[in-house]
Amino acid sequence: MEKIEKTVLVTGGAGFIGNHVVRRLVNKYPNYRVVNLDVLSYAGNLENVKDVERESNYDFVRADITDLEEIRGVFTTYAPDVVIHLAAESHVDRSIEDPLIFVKTNLLGTATMLQVAKESWKDNYEGKLFYHVSTDEVYGSLGETGFFVEETPYDPRSPYSASKAGSDHLVRAWGHTFGLPIVLSNCSNNYGPYQFPEKLLPLFINNIKLNKSLPVYGKGVNVRDWLYVEDHARAIDDIMHKGKQGETYNIGGHNEYRNIDLIRLLCKLMDKKLGRPEGASEGLITYVTDRAGHDMRYAIDATKLKEDLGWMPSLQFEEGLAKTIDWYLDNEEWMTGVTSGAYQTYYEKMYG
Repeated sequence: MEKIEKTVLVTGGAGFIGNHVVRRLVNKYPNYRVVNLDVLSYAGNLENVKDVERESNYDFVRADITDLEEIRGVFTTYAPDVVIHLAAESHVDRSIEDPLIFVKTNLLGTATMLQVAKESWKDNYEGKLFYHVSTDEVYGSLGETGFFVEETPYDPRSPYSASKAGSDHLVRAWGHTFGLPIVLSNCSNNYGPYQFPEKLLPLFINNIKLNKSLPVYGKGVNVRDWLYVEDHARAIDDIMHKGKQGETYNIGGHNEYRNIDLIRLLCKLMDKKLGRPEGASEGLITYVTDRAGHDMRYAIDATKLKEDLGWMPSLQFEEGLAKTIDWYLDNEEWMTGVTSGAYQTYYEKMYG
């Protein structure tokens, strides 16, 4: 390994977005030590980072961000210069079912990371950064027009978005009160490889392949802005290196779709990939009772990120969706392992 210039600690690095960030940093910056911290909950999977696990500039540590002493130990061992804080409970449906775990992980976990960073850096903040990755859901719900900008007032509607909004406030509080060098980003819906199949796209790709029903909330008219996960990782890289301390950057894919239109497009592409008659998979669509408090529309204005840092999405949605479908169809073993839960049994055996 080359001389270490910087140590970057990525929390949640075995998760969906985190593994893409870890992979990018490990491969692009051989003189950075990249430490992947993950508790390996149901959504954290070391198969996601298997391609970099033997790299000399990569380390993995299993730890819980809500455990103060455990996190202190990680900082003592690795002395990170940068924290990219991605670890979070992130599924809205789960937050409705069990809100308290979201409060614990997203609020207490973030406060723990902030406090230990402050203690470890001892007010000597030269070259240090705490980068908190958040969601556009903290802004609430839009009508048919308008976009979320960085100054949009917070109006979270679910236990998930409320816990993320609270964590954003904590990060800014540590910045204002203690001078901790911080930066935040709020992103739109991510899609792409390695996403846990409770989320819409991997779930529906798998269900279409297996000829299982496609449950659509309400009438499917809720609108989301879709961001390819590798573009998000690239934005995180840009913000980490070029973002202005104390600032917030919104990251959007410039791809607004009603859920039902997205699902119909997915069905069309899947029929083509699987050699089925066009329209066959649409017959799997089933409308179910709408989610409680379901936000109508999210849409990000990423102008600031473009103008200040020069970031733009690299591909349009149909291209990204086709790449995503291909990945899940080509990686059946990964999907089988994740949906069977076998990897969790393995982790318990290996890590206790």
